[in-house]
Amino acid sequence: MVQMNVRTLLPLLWLLVVPLAVDRPAAAQVPEGIQLAQQTDTVPPALQGQRTSPGPTQLPLEAEPASPVPPAPQPRDPGIMGSIDRAMGSVNAVIAAFFFFDVLFWDPAHRLPLVVLWLVLGAIYFTIKMGFINFRAFGHAIQVVRGKYSNPADVGEVSHFQALSAALSATVGLGNIAGVAIAVSLGGPGATFWMIMAGLLGMSSKFAECTLGQQYREVRPDGRIMGGAMFYLSKGLAEKGMPGFGKFLAVMFAILCIGGSLGGGNSFQVNQSLNALQETVPILGQYPWVYGLIMTVLVGVVIIGGIRRIATVAEGIVPLMCGVYVLGALYVILTNVTLVPAAFAAIFTQAFNPDAAYGGFIGALVVGFQRAAFSNEAGAGSAAIAHAAARTEYPVREGIVALLEPFIDTVVVCTMTALVIVITGAYNNPAYADLIANSKGAALTSRAMSEHLPWFRYVLSGAVLLFAYSTMISWSYYGERCWAWMFGDNTSGIYRGLFLVFVFLGSIITSTNVLDFGDLMILGMAFPNVLGVVILSGNVKRELDAYWAKKQRGELRVYT
Repeated sequence: MVQMNVRTLLPLLWLLVVPLAVDRPAAAQVPEGIQLAQQTDTVPPALQGQRTSPGPTQLPLEAEPASPVPPAPQPRDPGIMGSIDRAMGSVNAVIAAFFFFDVLFWDPAHRLPLVVLWLVLGAIYFTIKMGFINFRAFGHAIQVVRGKYSNPADVGEVSHFQALSAALSATVGLGNIAGVAIAVSLGGPGATFWMIMAGLLGMSSKFAECTLGQQYREVRPDGRIMGGAMFYLSKGLAEKGMPGFGKFLAVMFAILCIGGSLGGGNSFQVNQSLNALQETVPILGQYPWVYGLIMTVLVGVVIIGGIRRIATVAEGIVPLMCGVYVLGALYVILTNVTLVPAAFAAIFTQAFNPDAAYGGFIGALVVGFQRAAFSNEAGAGSAAIAHAAARTEYPVREGIVALLEPFIDTVVVCTMTALVIVITGAYNNPAYADLIANSKGAALTSRAMSEHLPWFRYVLSGAVLLFAYSTMISWSYYGERCWAWMFGDNTSGIYRGLFLVFVFLGSIITSTNVLDFGDLMILGMAFPNVLGVVILSGNVKRELDAYWAKKQRGELRVYT
């Protein structure tokens, strides 16, 4: 554990927040080509393509001809918040310049962000290294979640199902509703195919990182579990003779996770769910602080109880919100069953031969891959924190449970949204052009479903609320564990108080760059995590081979 006292803590907070209040010229806010804009999903707008005349704050999938007319200056927000937002835009630009570096820089017509390539290559490596564990262990994973191999006497704080629910509650969120709709609109129906492929590959990444989370976890004297990427990066790489490098990656991961938990996993969720709810509860537009206060109380009641209470709430919310949303989507699909064959034909055909208006083949592939990567967070290392707390005899067994996450999140929930958008034709409906242009994915999905279920927008509002809430309570645990690892267990209360402050701020902050900052932190977690997991992948493979051999010989004890 990295121990830091309060004197160390204050400079960290100063680094993250206070210097950003320096007023800077708006023109210098973000270098051309990587500007961040308002969003409705956890994908930073720097990654969002635009297939028709992108505004100055979005990156196109296809290069636009240079205009001799200089862009109009952006309006400056008044007050301190505006100054902070402009300064944060400069910080975001520096981070985005690396995270979103275009690895296809020689091709002016397309772009592929570095972080997307990093996650996808890692997923491919783990899939091959582990012998396609994402497919051969799928049935076994369901048996484990059902409790067939669960021994109540095993060390841990939560069951397999609770750990899966807690991790899913952090990933199944607004991105499944908003992000997918925009992805299909920008990349065409073919993006759905590549989204599914990336989800299947991501199952192997989840397996590897969550297995390591169990292998290197620590059990406190009071029975509480400490685990996650910060542990296997520091301890695992030390075993490989790289203690300094491992500690560097672990600290980097922890700082990024704390920042991401306060932003993308917290304030952003409040802000975007509030925007969505205002369509059905207009009064919230006049009194947004009321929503912030309610969410602060609801979140506080749960996170004070730690992972046990979070997991208990998550195991009730996740099946409910996924079930309601999937049933609504299925209703739309089944009532248009005659259009389903054509929809699948469009998805598969345009996956390899898409319309040039959607960025061509590379455009569809990149949009699909990046949507999946940022939806299921496979490779980010966050889920390993939740799965480390599970009761299990074999670390590999919990890794096998974890591989179900990308399947549920991406292959099931995201695909349902994509099918609704494709079947209803919302992705190319001129009436929704303004929603697509402004990346209002939640509103686009709501309009598409309301064409067949006029009352569904109210159900969707409830789903948005549950998605945001469940994401927040799980990310509070992720951030709190990283905080405790850096500053000590006795400082957890400070983090929880800070988290609740950011819950309320999410309802009144309108500065998009401040909200985008937290999303960038979440994406950045993938760099130290994937690198460390690749180095430690041999450990995972040995554990997997030994466990699978026992399974094949029928030596795994059955309890139910």
